Order: sequence, then structure tokens, then C-alpha cells
Amino acid sequence: MENAASAPTGHGPARDNAVSDAVAFMRTLGAAEIEHPGGTLLKHLLRVSRLLKAWGARRDLQLAGLCHAFYGTDGFATALLPLESRGELVRRIGAGAEELVYFYASCDRKASYRTLTSESGTFRDRFTGRTFLPGPHQRRDFAELTAANELDLAAINPAFPAESGDDLLGLLTRLRPLLSDHAWEHTQKVLT
Repeated sequence: MENAASAPTGHGPARDNAVSDAVAFMRTLGAAEIEHPGGTLLKHLLRVSRLLKAWGARRDLQLAGLCHAFYGTDGFATALLPLESRGELVRRIGAGAEELVYFYASCDRKASYRTLTSESGTFRDRFTGRTFLPGPHQRRDFAELTAANELDLAAINPAFPAESGDDLLGLLTRLRPLLSDHAWEHTQKVLT
């Protein structure tokens, strides 16, 4: 069983409290019982956050990785919280990290993935239908979190490379200009 002590940690009590608060909250919302490729949703979220930490991601991005499925995603519809309760997550991980969680969850992948690397590429919010131009920092965070999420699934599922590896490699190759060197090295290690 995963516990808060096995969650990623950073420097200082604020990081430790945010992680342990988020993990405890996820447990109360059933994340440890929700089936997900590679075990449970909670195990997946913990692995994604650890991977981002290993890549040197800043605190807010690690926390967003830990909580990226709170509102569901375009690829995993199960949500732990309704959007009307965003303040609950903000209180646990902070506004900056929660904004990344929302941004990631809101992505209409079909409309947004193909132009994400372009400065003029639009992003479509699947919750509101709104289309906008994300800034370079938002695009980099989104790409890094996408890589960590998808590479965790690829690494944990032996059938993944044969079933979807080429598609994921194509996506991450397109996103390469936005990825850290660590994320790209991990992409090559897992997918080639």
C-alpha cells in the first residue's frame, strides 16, 4: 500500500505538508481503490510525481503531477472532484499547482496536441469550449506532465510499446522542443 511517506518530497515543510495533505485527500476520495493501468490511480499519480521530481521539475509541477487526474482528463474520465470544488485542491497544494492541474485536465487533446509547440498554436479547454493561446511556460509544463504521465503508463505496461509505443513516440517527438532533456532521455529509454 502506498502512503504519504512514499510520496515525493522536496525541501521544507510546505512541500511535505502539501504532498501528505494531497495524498490523504486522494485516499478519502477513493483514489487508492480506482483501477488504473499499472494498479490504482493513486499508485499512478505517485509514480508520475516521482518521475517529475527525478527530472528536476519545480515544486508546483511535481504537485500537479501528483494531482493531475483530480478533474479527470481527456484520456481518463474518472474525476476525484467536480470543478465546482477546485478550492478544495487549492487549499491542499496551492493555487499555482492547482492551475496546472486544471490546465492539464482541461485539454481537448484532439484540438490542442497538434499545435502545442507553435507559439501561435491554440489550446481548447474541453470544460468551457474556450480556445486561447497558452504561454511558453504553460506549454512546457503541459508537455512535461504529458510525458511523465504517458511514459509511466508505457513503462508499467509490457504490452504498451507494441500497442501504442509508436504513437506516443510520435507525440513526444513533436513535443520535444518543449521537453526537458531529462524527459527526452527518459522517452528514448522507454520507447526506443
